[in-house]
This record gives sequence, structure tokens and C-alpha cells, in this order.
Amino acid sequence: NNSRMLLIHPILLQDGGLVFQNYSPLIKIDNCSHLIFQNTHDTFHHSIETDIEGNIWVPSLMYPQSLPIEKTGRGYSDDAIVKLSSDGEILFEKSVSQIFIDNGLEYLLFGQGDYENDPIHLNDIQPVNFDGEFWKKGDVFLSPLSPSMIILYRPSTNKIIWKGTGPFFNQHDVDILNDHVISVFNNNAKRFPSGYIVDGHNEIVTYNFKTNQYSTYQSESLINNDLRTITEGRSQILPNGELFLEETDYGRTLYFNSDGSLRWTHVNRAADSKVYSVGWSRILYTEN
Repeated sequence: NNSRMLLIHPILLQDGGLVFQNYSPLIKIDNCSHLIFQNTHDTFHHSIETDIEGNIWVPSLMYPQSLPIEKTGRGYSDDAIVKLSSDGEILFEKSVSQIFIDNGLEYLLFGQGDYENDPIHLNDIQPVNFDGEFWKKGDVFLSPLSPSMIILYRPSTNKIIWKGTGPFFNQHDVDILNDHVISVFNNNAKRFPSGYIVDGHNEIVTYNFKTNQYSTYQSESLINNDLRTITEGRSQILPNGELFLEETDYGRTLYFNSDGSLRWTHVNRAADSKVYSVGWSRILYTEN
């Protein structure tokens, strides 16, 4: 609908344009809200990120789907990673299910319990912009929610370079902190008979490739401020150690100092006193 569109993970570009989606075409408008492009090839969803060359990386639902699964009953959600040019043209597209199959992980799709029509549920693509000991420029980190796994994937060779499962459940938002550490927003949401429940609180989990160790970041701050979003959620550890968080389900954003003290918080409460969800916020900052 032209008059109603929830902007999910909108990204502000250097030219003043804004790119966004909401299980929809990928849309770019200029700084006067004029339409620049609308890519209708797939249904785009979740995160939007850009790489060092200005290309745009977004998850999508492939149509037609790449796997020969009959579209009966619950169907199949064929999540894909998509790389687009700054003009909205698709440069690369690959089914994540096919990536799993090609890399010996098909058992995660069809080998666990009852049939699952959404065994991937990709929620973040984080492009790698520099060569390092553990990755190469052009690689991407992927956050598939359903297997509670983080993957380092190399599109140029169709190889999974590394996969990590650890102290996180139904996670979101993988970020690269430096040349050997990544962070993950751990929803800590577990499946029980009554549905998904946050077991305790959300966490920020970091993984050190050099030491092969997981740790948590500012856990006490998250506990003291009762962060418990079941779905979605965003985090960003800034270069100075400060922390930005979005508790999506409860319409709350928070900012912590490097010592863990709360600097500010905002609740998306409207004039009718109701609290509304937020759409994957970003923080704009400059390094001192």
C-alpha cells in the first residue's frame, strides 16, 4: 500500500537515500522521498547491510523456490542471500538451504523431528570488508535463527568456512568487532510447550577466533534493565566500548556507557499510551 509501509532496518546511504523493506520489494527513496528503485524480484526481509564497495546485502525468500518441494500444506521458506548493486540490480543470489546441502548440512533441514517449513529463517547478513587471518574480503557472516547457528560463508567458492553453535538460542544480529572477534545478539529464547520463552534475559555474546572462546558483554547491565525480547533484537558494540541495544518486541532502545551504566533509554510510546514495536533501529555515530 503506497500510504502504509513499515520501514524495517532502513539504511541511510551516503547520497542521502534510504533503503528499506518489510517482507516486500526492496525500496530506495532519495532525500526528497522520491522513488529511486523498487526491486520486485523476491520478497526481501530482515537485515539490510552495505559492503565496502557500496553493494547491498539483504535476505530474501526465493521465488520460484530452488528446492523441489511441493507447495502443499505449509510449503517451504527458501531463504536466500542476495547482493544488489547500489542501483538495485541483483549481482548474486544463493539459497541458504542449497548452501547447507552443498556443504554437508542437509540434516539440519530435513533430519530433525517433524517437517519444518522454515528450517533456516535467515535474519542477518554481515559482509566482511577486509582480509584477515580468519576470513577474506567478500565473505559474509550469516545468522540463521532456526538452527541457532552463526556461519561464515564464502560466496566465491560456495564454501562454509566456519560455523558456530554455542551459548545462544534463536539469535539475531551478528557483527564484526575487529579482525578476530564477532558479537551476536542472543535472544536466549527457547521452545517450550507454551511457545518461545526467554530463559532469563537477552545477552550479547562475543566469540574470539584466536582463543576459540565465547564470552558475554555487559551481562549485568542487560539483567538490571530486564531485556527480554523474544523475537528480533539488535545490538551494536561501538569502538569505544559503548553499547546500543534494541528490545524490539517491547518498543525499547537503550544506550550503555562502556562501564555498563545506562546513559539513556527510549520507549516507543504513542499518544494513545500504547507501546509499539520498533523496526530494527540503527545508531549513527562518528569515532572521536
